[in-house]
Amino acid sequence: MTHRLRRRIGFEIELMAPPGASRRTLAEDLAGRCGGSVRPVWHHDSEPSLVPGLGRFLTLTQGFEVLRADGSPLCTLVDDVTLVDGLDPRQPPPPGWFRVLTDDARLLNLLAVHCDPGGELGEVLDVAARLWGTEVGRHGVIRRLDDRSGATIALAAPQGSGRERPCEIITPPLATGHHDALEELLAPARELGFTVPHEAAVHLHLDGAPFRAPEALANVVRLFAWWREPLRLLLATNPACRRLAPLPEQLVTAVTGRPTTADLRKAAADGGLGKYFDVNLTQVLTDTPRRDTVEIRILPGAVEAGPIVDRAALVELLLERCLDPEPVPVAPAGPDAAISGLMELAADALARRSS
Repeated sequence: MTHRLRRRIGFEIELMAPPGASRRTLAEDLAGRCGGSVRPVWHHDSEPSLVPGLGRFLTLTQGFEVLRADGSPLCTLVDDVTLVDGLDPRQPPPPGWFRVLTDDARLLNLLAVHCDPGGELGEVLDVAARLWGTEVGRHGVIRRLDDRSGATIALAAPQGSGRERPCEIITPPLATGHHDALEELLAPARELGFTVPHEAAVHLHLDGAPFRAPEALANVVRLFAWWREPLRLLLATNPACRRLAPLPEQLVTAVTGRPTTADLRKAAADGGLGKYFDVNLTQVLTDTPRRDTVEIRILPGAVEAGPIVDRAALVELLLERCLDPEPVPVAPAGPDAAISGLMELAADALARRSS
């Protein structure tokens, strides 16, 4: 039996389409079931570069927003570059799938506004070219946009082989009925043959506002640093999941005392805190968040709602304990004692709900 969640939570669930299908397949199926529509969108990401001296390309890849009949969002389906197991790089890329690449985040944002994710590879850079007063060059299957000095602004290229198959389902914030809302998305995915990828994870986004208080934020750091291994055991974190890292030492050191918000921000900056840690705290450590949430990144992949909601309910209780000004204690030695300690923290938060 699944637990009831009390908070607004957004879910990101990583799946893999079967050969011959894609995230567009699922998008069209979901839209058909609810009498809705599909809108192509860009997904911002990055990938390693083969160009000497350039560490990575910033990319726009094709995703799909599914809207209900009344225009409200059902979900968005996008690529995830960490999902590679089972994809055959020797196969040619499928027709109609392409990406846009650049090396500057500001250019990427401008290109996202002026390039059509539902268009064609041969025309996708044309509107942007008019902004710079140049023409798009053709180099085999690749399109290249240069400025008037010859400096490259962007490339458009066929999507890599199999990249249409990875499918991250992104839900809007769900206030109630979390289990049923997830099953509305996952049951059709199962019917179409979507599976849990080898590297899969589920991410949770919870409202960041309660965790902006320095006492609460310090407790979240204590929970995910001092209880890291017990948390991963209890939640069954996927060891093959990529883009997970322990919180920076500078930030962990800061919470041994009673840090202020300024202390926490400095420690996070000194430690190079970013998105790809066990818990993403970047949005609550800035006054200008793009998405004001705390993101929990260590839940394992799943294609059924029950296990996702059960683990989310446990995480919700542990985060409620972090809202108590009393510091979260250090984990006891030994995995069994530490897991018991986590359950006691959750039970304490549950008891407070009833008091």
